[in-house]
Amino acid sequence: MPKKIKKVKKIKKVKKVKKKSKNLVEKKNKDISLTKKPGSFSSEEKVEIKKIKKQPTEKKQFNIKDFVVYPKHGVGKIIAVEKATIGQIDIQFYKIFIEKEKLTLTVPINQQFNLRPIASSNQINKCISILKSKPKVKRTMWSRRAQEYDQKINSGKIYELAEVVRDLNKNTDIIADQSYSERQLFEKSYERLKSEFEAVLKTTPEEVQKKMDKALGRNQNLTEAE
Repeated sequence: MPKKIKKVKKIKKVKKVKKKSKNLVEKKNKDISLTKKPGSFSSEEKVEIKKIKKQPTEKKQFNIKDFVVYPKHGVGKIIAVEKATIGQIDIQFYKIFIEKEKLTLTVPINQQFNLRPIASSNQINKCISILKSKPKVKRTMWSRRAQEYDQKINSGKIYELAEVVRDLNKNTDIIADQSYSERQLFEKSYERLKSEFEAVLKTTPEEVQKKMDKALGRNQNLTEAE
């Protein structure tokens, strides 16, 4: 019996030693991981970092001196195509001068889908037909209609712009015939359309105004008076 007791004690002692050595190994590994410098990885742990040096290449659709339409600002002229490095990325962009607003925009070439070429002569003729047609005014609250008109003006679509000019036209220059907000929207849409007419027809602002006012019937009263 005493021998068996000794054996049991010996086994227990061996187990304690093993457990103690295991704890020491775990503690050592933990200390190593804590002292490991940030960013230091083993060959298996290394993470590959890819640096983007250039924006996605895209072919230029427009050239210097081309007229383009930026929906929220109207007709502009490309005055330069330049490069810049932003955050270690090479970016190529258009510089566009908006004459009416005396504003210069920078549009990255990979975002040129926001631009459109100016209208063709056929599209201008279609706009004249729209201006001559009967206004289509909805019987809804002015606030809702004003919002719809504003969306059409900023859509960049020339036919929708012509529709706004036609629907807000009062055939007169008398301020009392229009509310302030109506007149503001009319003038904004009228000037946007006029600037595109000028760029396409390559004529003076005065000639374009006469052409548009004639289509809108704004010259009718003056002609009758003469």
